[in-house]
Amino acid sequence: MAQERSILVTGGARGLGAAIVAAAADAGYRVASIDTAGSDGGAADPALAVSQFSASVTDPDAIEAVLDAFGTPDVVVNNAGIVRFGPLLDISLDDWNAVLEVNLTGALVVARAVARRWIEAGVAGAIVNITSMNGVAAGPNAGAYGSAKAALAMLTSQMALEWGPSGIRVNAVAPGLIDAGMSEPIYADDEIRAARSSKVPLRRLGSAEEVAAAVLFLASADAAYISGQNLVVDGGVTGSIIAHLPRPAAVDTVGIDGGDH
Repeated sequence: MAQERSILVTGGARGLGAAIVAAAADAGYRVASIDTAGSDGGAADPALAVSQFSASVTDPDAIEAVLDAFGTPDVVVNNAGIVRFGPLLDISLDDWNAVLEVNLTGALVVARAVARRWIEAGVAGAIVNITSMNGVAAGPNAGAYGSAKAALAMLTSQMALEWGPSGIRVNAVAPGLIDAGMSEPIYADDEIRAARSSKVPLRRLGSAEEVAAAVLFLASADAAYISGQNLVVDGGVTGSIIAHLPRPAAVDTVGIDGGDH
């Protein structure tokens, strides 16, 4: 009988995190969900084997306490994040630092706490960090969010490089326009929803479940030789900039020297 696999998901109480928790539980994982809105480690749904913990990812002692209570997981998903949007000229340093602390430093705190245990025990594991299309392409008035997510993508590569010799795989998933989580207030406006959907090559928003599927793929044995990657799950939107730039229709069907550069 195969041994039950376990997974730890930060920011697991809401939005994308909740979808990842549900998908992992459905896939047969024993799940620990860490969130500042969590509980005391009791099973949220015994049928799904999900245990909720109230802890901050920026508190190393709290994370160690969760690991002591739950055990060392086979997979870590660093999903916890916050936003504090605003123009760079105006955003306060308190808001800037808060976003970096949770989105970037928190991922390091959790990942290395588990990685140390894996390395000490001589076992392999998988880490999936949740980045963002905002870390691939800059967005207006994003404050520290895009910078933190871009840095998390680089941290993913750094972790993969340093911990790979111990058998630890580290990857990231960068969600695009997803109708869930922190983006829900945006898509509550029907006009904005339609306008954004129309700019995606697939002509629709993504779902939290689609992001969760990408996460579980990278956590699985099917991705055993994939490490250090930032998988963009965005329906093609970050690669579609030229499609939104006007040009004469006549040039689409004639041969001319040169082209768009």
